[in-house]
Amino acid sequence: MMNEFELINHYFNWPLSDPSIELGVGDDAALFEIDADCQLVTSTDTLSEGVHFFKDALPGDIAYKSLAVNLSDIAAMGAKAKCFTLSLTLPKLDEIWLKEFSESLKEASEFFKVSLIGGDTTKGPLNITITIMGVVKKSKAIKRSGAKNGDDIYVSGNLGDAALCLKKMNEGIKPNSSELNKLNQPAPRVKLGPSLINIASSCIDVSDGLEQDLTHILRASKVGAIIDSQSLPLSDSVKDYLKTSQDLGLPLCGGDDYELCFTSDQSHQMEIKKLSESLNIRITKIGVINNSQTLEIRGYEGSSKSYQHF
Repeated sequence: MMNEFELINHYFNWPLSDPSIELGVGDDAALFEIDADCQLVTSTDTLSEGVHFFKDALPGDIAYKSLAVNLSDIAAMGAKAKCFTLSLTLPKLDEIWLKEFSESLKEASEFFKVSLIGGDTTKGPLNITITIMGVVKKSKAIKRSGAKNGDDIYVSGNLGDAALCLKKMNEGIKPNSSELNKLNQPAPRVKLGPSLINIASSCIDVSDGLEQDLTHILRASKVGAIIDSQSLPLSDSVKDYLKTSQDLGLPLCGGDDYELCFTSDQSHQMEIKKLSESLNIRITKIGVINNSQTLEIRGYEGSSKSYQHF
């Protein structure tokens, strides 16, 4: 039976390809250089069994999503992710589970060009905590507090597929592969986020539901908004679901989309269109910022069903 340090060295001590990282896994802390004109950006997310993923979820999916949700936070700031730490709480030392988890995490880290530089392991209920660090040029980070009266409101990709997948699973209905991918392997908008610098006035990633996350922007910016429920970008699966259910709360409040919701001055409309085409990412205008201090959703009379952590 291997001990904690043997576990870390065997599964998570990979060669580092980023020359700015002087010291990674294996010491008390990591060391890396930051350019003089850059700011450090950091975010932490925890995924817990039974809350963020099912007990029978594949270890590879858990690993990928744990990293992806953190990358989404960094992208929402307009930053580029550099490295991350991993805190892993395990109920037991299962080497088959660890092999699948670590291989998937390594593959994802290489794909997104971020380096694992340290962390911690302990025994207890299954929890995965990743702290991710990135860089952005000074004074260029996209905050939640920059939305202005008259700004357009946009969202990337489609909304509601992950929530539809979760709903089907809870009801014993088999989701299709596309829905499963949206829930288990969301695509963080790591190229779109930095491309929105000097275009977006505010930005947030849609993790807990568009209705709730857009409200965070409105509160931070001290503005209001009107969005049109008929303008929401939806997949064919969600459109089919809405034909029979009329449940607009699913794409509005469902969560787990990990798309970017951002605001922008109307003068940037053509730039956003070109950005959508060059990155091959759907970007949809869904509303406009105003000074009302409230969020009005035209065509939706339901109450908020966005995810609440407590």
